[in-house]
Amino acid sequence: MLDCIIIGAGPTGLTAGLYAGRYRMNTVILEKLCPGGQIMLSADIHNFPGFPGGIATPELIDRMKKQIDDVGIKIEDAEVKNIEAGSQDGQPAFTVRCEGRDLQSKTVIIATGATWKHLGVPGEEKFIGRGVSYCGTCDGPLFRNKDIIVVGGGDHALEDALYLTSYASSIRLVHRRQGFRAAKILEEKVRSHPKITLMLDSVVEEISGASKVESVRIRNVQAGEVSTRACQGVFIFVGIAPAAVFAKAIVKTDEAGFIIADDSMQTSVPGIYAAGDCRRKVLYQVINGCGDGAVAAHAAHSYLINK
Repeated sequence: MLDCIIIGAGPTGLTAGLYAGRYRMNTVILEKLCPGGQIMLSADIHNFPGFPGGIATPELIDRMKKQIDDVGIKIEDAEVKNIEAGSQDGQPAFTVRCEGRDLQSKTVIIATGATWKHLGVPGEEKFIGRGVSYCGTCDGPLFRNKDIIVVGGGDHALEDALYLTSYASSIRLVHRRQGFRAAKILEEKVRSHPKITLMLDSVVEEISGASKVESVRIRNVQAGEVSTRACQGVFIFVGIAPAAVFAKAIVKTDEAGFIIADDSMQTSVPGIYAAGDCRRKVLYQVINGCGDGAVAAHAAHSYLINK
């Protein structure tokens, strides 16, 4: 019987593991792929405190892994299928069912993150990290004085388009409809900004280049006209999806599948916590994901000592 199982070894899960280790909780971190998670799509991180000029993503993750090694926490390869609530010696306990084995724990921290939705067009996967980005605040400074394309029509797309005007020379905002889903005030700001050109009723059909992004092919869905636009970056903001399908069966989620948790990361089930990008929140960044992980481990420790 473990004290805590942490599902996910991204920055959130690794931070939760660090704090769990410092609390001397008998803990294991389960990860189905490799430590780092979604953040590994970015070669460098430029907005993590303490690293002026940025830090290579693999180096940051390696440093986090070294910290959890130092406190005795191990990462195990496992894909979680579901979580079941039960009891052990009259106390609440959870069974985490994985591919080929089950584990038991008194608490669980879900830190599986989220994935940015992709367009699914030719060239997109090829140029991830080489001009294709899903995070303006992460990668914006890399596109100073560049011409870029922003894809999307929601709050996130328009907010990041406005943010990117601080760096880019020009921005073409491509949206498949005539109207926006974003807040009216954001739309007004975007429409009036001198650096932003709207390409409405349009979709990106292909992203091209040699070793990095050089152009995109755009089709107007009303007229059928196709044009090629030179650019050095494509920022895609068409939504995110939580990577925690298994959680729906045991804890409350919103309509999009994000786990609902309070300020202590407590979900609808006592003893189960959700931290990072799989949780419903307003900002999806490494820094507050790490904060979530620390809070979740603290809450799990408090839960154990108060039992």
